[in-house]
Amino acid sequence: MTDSSSGTYTIDPANSRLGFAVRHAEITRIRGSFTEFAGHGYLDAANPSRSWARVMIRAASVTTNNPERDALLLGTDFLDADRYPEITFVSTGVESVDDTTFRLTGDLTMKGATRTVGIHFDLTGTSVDATGNTRVGFYGSGVIDRREWGVTWNTPLASGGVLVSDDVELAIDVCAIRTDEPPTR
Repeated sequence: MTDSSSGTYTIDPANSRLGFAVRHAEITRIRGSFTEFAGHGYLDAANPSRSWARVMIRAASVTTNNPERDALLLGTDFLDADRYPEITFVSTGVESVDDTTFRLTGDLTMKGATRTVGIHFDLTGTSVDATGNTRVGFYGSGVIDRREWGVTWNTPLASGGVLVSDDVELAIDVCAIRTDEPPTR
């Protein structure tokens, strides 16, 4: 990352993905994502610890490409999207692991509860697009325990396991566009 990539950025939702996966019936992974989100942040290439990010996600935009399962996820046993329409992430720290890997720590608020989470992000590139916009890309991954946000619904299986894992794997692809906005949280 070069100093020229420093600046304020806005997430490009058309070229980003906020994804997740859970183990289902202890034999497969069900993958899903949120389709409506917005975010912005500040990237300081010279001193990554001064970088920050804020993301807002519309809970009702969850999709697993299965309408029946999506309806269950929107209900009170999971996201309770009518009562808690927004999921937010606000960073509290950025640590440089190496030249292209960072650990972003922040507060994830979902279903009325706020917990601190850590997500590893790899810089996937920087470029100037065809219209002259500076873009930066990151891939993030991490694991959260859904029970920490009061999402405890499950069904026991005859094999002794449960239908849905407690661990939720995060898979985040971010493409962000530099703006002329001042860096305000």
